[in-house]
Amino acid sequence: MTANFDSIQPVVKTVTVACTPEDAFRYFTADFGMWWPIATHSVVAYASEFKDKPAALIFETHLGGRIIERTRSGEEYVLGTVLAWEPPARVAFSFHPGRDAKEAQTVEVTFSSVPEGARVVLIHSGWEKLSTNAQKSRDSYNQGWEPVFVTAYREYAQKRKQSQEE
Repeated sequence: MTANFDSIQPVVKTVTVACTPEDAFRYFTADFGMWWPIATHSVVAYASEFKDKPAALIFETHLGGRIIERTRSGEEYVLGTVLAWEPPARVAFSFHPGRDAKEAQTVEVTFSSVPEGARVVLIHSGWEKLSTNAQKSRDSYNQGWEPVFVTAYREYAQKRKQSQEE
């Protein structure tokens, strides 16, 4: 029996942050390495059984830019590549941490104005590239985006906005 990989739903996460869409976009992209929990969610951490973490996590803020982890020795791991760069409304990137780029999924993040500030929606799709592990990976990322995006990004954006107001 063959699984129908086209039927695997994307992971969708939404947060609202008390800042403008412009600020929310900048916090997500330019400040990526400041809010991403590298000690627990990185190729370096995973490979070292969580005894090490990358020296830097960089989101190159332009079309074709890379998302990379850099080790203390200068070795780089490419996590993805920017596929769409439309500040302050949308960014999309391939995403394949610890895997070959041929297995990359797509993450699209949109930023829109709402009365409370900015609504930020993350959609992680393209699970069919993972074949037999597709549903398991999708379910894992559905859980994983909670501490990464819903908690870490949202809290970082809130703290940045508060510190700017002080």
